[in-house]
Amino acid sequence: MKELVSFIATSLVDDRDSVQVSEVERDDALIYELRVAKEDLGKVIGKQGRTARAIRSLLAASAGKLNRKVRLEIVD
Repeated sequence: MKELVSFIATSLVDDRDSVQVSEVERDDALIYELRVAKEDLGKVIGKQGRTARAIRSLLAASAGKLNRKVRLEIVD
């Protein structure tokens, strides 16, 4: 799933080298922290958060197969 988030983010941004995805285990959930360049932050979030919501939906669908709770945090 980390590769999925990375692939989607690199497809959206201009500065592909700045995309970083880290995986953190907290409580019973797996949290993916996405970091991008400051000028690309709006592209990852999208208008009214639609792009970020779509990425989270894809993660939730993937996590459903693995019976895991997954969250995406976009860190600036």
